[in-house]
Amino acid sequence: MENNFYQFSAISIQGKEVSMEDFKGKIILVVNTASKCGFTPQYAGLEDLYRKYSDAGLVILGFPCNQFGNQEPGDEKSISEACQINYGVSFPMFSKVEVNGEQAHPIFKYLKKQLSGLLGSKIKWNFTKFLIDKHGKPVKRFAPITRPEKLEPYIEKLIK
Repeated sequence: MENNFYQFSAISIQGKEVSMEDFKGKIILVVNTASKCGFTPQYAGLEDLYRKYSDAGLVILGFPCNQFGNQEPGDEKSISEACQINYGVSFPMFSKVEVNGEQAHPIFKYLKKQLSGLLGSKIKWNFTKFLIDKHGKPVKRFAPITRPEKLEPYIEKLIK
């Protein structure tokens, strides 16, 4: 059971509980996001990926996080509006979470354990990305500086 992404759930940015089971059979990209970060323009690239590959089974799950430089100070409503207005985000967004420490969301605790980064499992900054295959198995972790378009070959490989 421990190696199954689908056992988790999270609260959507609209305040509804969402089971990760809902995404069973899809390729999932989990990203911790922030609206006031140097990497925030990646929202546009993530949205492009989502639009390009959603019909082929890709879903992107955005988790706003305020643990890095206070770059996500707003509430869910302001985060949602900023994503929508500035980047046309249409992929699922969730309510604000912590990704490190005692209060880290279980999804991030799990992903960090499955795919630890270069300097251990701790997430270093916003826009760390975790790619999960159609069977719920985390397969690759990408650094915040990795632009969304650089993920295409990995996504295409999982689609085939």
